[in-house]
Amino acid sequence: MSHTSDEIATQPECWERAVREMPRHAPALPAPGERVAVIGCGTSLFMAQSYARLREGAGHGATDIYPASEAKLLRPYDRILALSRSGTTTEVLSALKGAGAPARITTVTAVADSPAAALAHDVICLDYADERSVVQTRFPTTELMLLRAHLGLPTARALADVTTALTMPLPGGLTRAGQITFLGADWSMGVAHEAALKVRGAAAHWTESYSAMEYRHGPMAVARRGRAVWSLSPVPDSLVRRVAATGAYVRRPRLDPLAELVLAQRLAVRLAENTGRDPDRPAHLARSVILDPLG
Repeated sequence: MSHTSDEIATQPECWERAVREMPRHAPALPAPGERVAVIGCGTSLFMAQSYARLREGAGHGATDIYPASEAKLLRPYDRILALSRSGTTTEVLSALKGAGAPARITTVTAVADSPAAALAHDVICLDYADERSVVQTRFPTTELMLLRAHLGLPTARALADVTTALTMPLPGGLTRAGQITFLGADWSMGVAHEAALKVRGAAAHWTESYSAMEYRHGPMAVARRGRAVWSLSPVPDSLVRRVAATGAYVRRPRLDPLAELVLAQRLAVRLAENTGRDPDRPAHLARSVILDPLG
């Protein structure tokens, strides 16, 4: 079994620990009313997108999201939240070095003594959720579970659904699909982007991701028999009928969006193994993107 599969399977324990230990981390996380910027790259950026929508939706205050390479951190923020599993990503470090005062920096990472941790005022180390594999699975979901709990949002359904996501059979309409489009809405949009990235990164499979209500505005042109559309948020019956009419397989959400992501992680491993790829070490990818001085 791959390291990735092992790490996917441990998510129930990681999520429960994150929720249990949330009060200990709360002082380092954005307080209600703070103006916050959240930065990350790749998977971390998508978790930042989900968190920002959740935070604003919960009425905790303005929350901007930036790819670390495009962060505008000289704006008057109260707190900068940097998400980085390794804490070594070049763009994250560059953004934090250029952050404006008096913003307080919190880094969420898996490596307590990483460079991104050294640049922060507060560090939340989720080392128990770190991974040996290149592709991230349990770290970002544990991170987002912690952030959801801190916002005071319900977590019970996600904690129950993750077990289902780990044990239910993978639908044949997904394992046989030559192309998969993931749909989301509101905070699940970031999760949909991450699901597409996971399948694309681990299995080199053709995936796309869109807002559910934007899907009809062009992207649906690729839908056809032998392909799939997987929504992580509820979608209107009218959209389901239109997609089904193309012959594409349609999956509507049955679980919490974060648990649906776990199912997508399992699919990524299955598709990788079906084509003889190593899900632990995908081609052209590395655990952390560290750029040379010329970028």
